Amino acid sequence: MKKFLPAGALALLMGSGAAIAQQPAQQQIVTHVRTVNDLAAVCDPAWGGVPRLEAIAYCQGFLTSTGQYHALMNPPGSPVRPLFCVPNPGPTIAQSGVGFARWARENPSYANEPALDGMLRWAQSNFPCPPASPAPRTPRAAR
Repeated sequence: MKKFLPAGALALLMGSGAAIAQQPAQQQIVTHVRTVNDLAAVCDPAWGGVPRLEAIAYCQGFLTSTGQYHALMNPPGSPVRPLFCVPNPGPTIAQSGVGFARWARENPSYANEPALDGMLRWAQSNFPCPPASPAPRTPRAAR
């Protein structure tokens, strides 16, 4: 079951579920989130109404799924260094969505990258992990 859950979470992340939002610059409706620009558009839509709420829900689901998958793959005590380390308490999911959208606007060179890559870049830049502590030295046996 544990092997199936992360794969299922990844499938949710990579799916092209429909979300409706408006990109302010191009005034187009985003119906499938594929790129950083698409995800930024649904995380901080520029207009109101029910489609805006749907877009924000999509963004929050995307960010939550990514965070949960990352946590499952990097449990406490794991030998694998996590990609990012959210403080406790961390930002709200709404703050994270707006923060990601702002980061995407400030980093247009990543606009056409896959949405997940951009979300991870954002998380790494905003929630860096502390430096790894050096492994404890074992005293050498006397010769």
